[in-house]
Amino acid sequence: MADRDTLRRSFEIGGHGLREVSRETSEADGYIVERVGFETHAGEAVRGLVTRPPDAVRAPAILYLHAHGGRYGIGSNELLDGRPALQSPLGPVLAAMGFVTLAIDMPCFGERATVTESALSKALLWQGKSLAGQMLGEQAAALDWLAAREDVDARRIGAFGISMGATFGYWLAAVDPRIACVAHLCCYADFGALIETEAHDLHGIYLTIPGLLRQASNGEIAGLVSPRPQLICISDQDPLTPPAAVDIALVQTRAAYAAAGASDRLSLHREPETGHCESPAMRAAVLAFFADQFAAG
Repeated sequence: MADRDTLRRSFEIGGHGLREVSRETSEADGYIVERVGFETHAGEAVRGLVTRPPDAVRAPAILYLHAHGGRYGIGSNELLDGRPALQSPLGPVLAAMGFVTLAIDMPCFGERATVTESALSKALLWQGKSLAGQMLGEQAAALDWLAAREDVDARRIGAFGISMGATFGYWLAAVDPRIACVAHLCCYADFGALIETEAHDLHGIYLTIPGLLRQASNGEIAGLVSPRPQLICISDQDPLTPPAAVDIALVQTRAAYAAAGASDRLSLHREPETGHCESPAMRAAVLAFFADQFAAG
């Protein structure tokens, strides 16, 4: 059985911080963009982007975790500019729905793409750490900052991500109860089954956390989100998440929700033909999910 405290240590949730050092605000087409400069405890600069409605007051919020896709230059710009795997940028859409949304550059991405994923992963592994751990720890620090905003209702913060951002979205939600709900696309499967078929090698080295599978399977980790609402969007034509590996994880996650008496709070959108990308139906499911979860103030 997955142990939340042990996973928190593996995910390196503690010990990371983000200090705001600058903020520039501009008006876009019906919404506000904030360009926030952060600094880590190690003194590294981190770019953050916020989209919000002009009149946000105790608004619901979304922690937006960007994807990988081998496009290291995108990072948090995904919120405003989108990426090929998405139907369109979500920042403006979420702002129009009344959400304050934050995305930060993860290490090796966006304005932090000055070091390669390979080099940083190897350095951290030699130090007994992991790149995934640094990414998750910084996302937890981003959640701290988002929850502390005066225009955000800290009780109503969701998480969203596609691909790399998807995994980190439900991993963070599994160990941090401040995330009220999570919706994720295109990165949910049993890792043991991926290893058996060598599909694990389609994922980046960033995801490697030594000993993780001795602690919990991926389906069990997602199950720790229960009883909070979770939307899983997946496609059977996605080579990173083959159907057999998805099915194993689903059994475990569903069991956790059933044990918590919350089976109705686990939603699945599964498509037979789509690949590793967001479909129009997935976009509709995500927007409906967040609208439903945060309908009441």
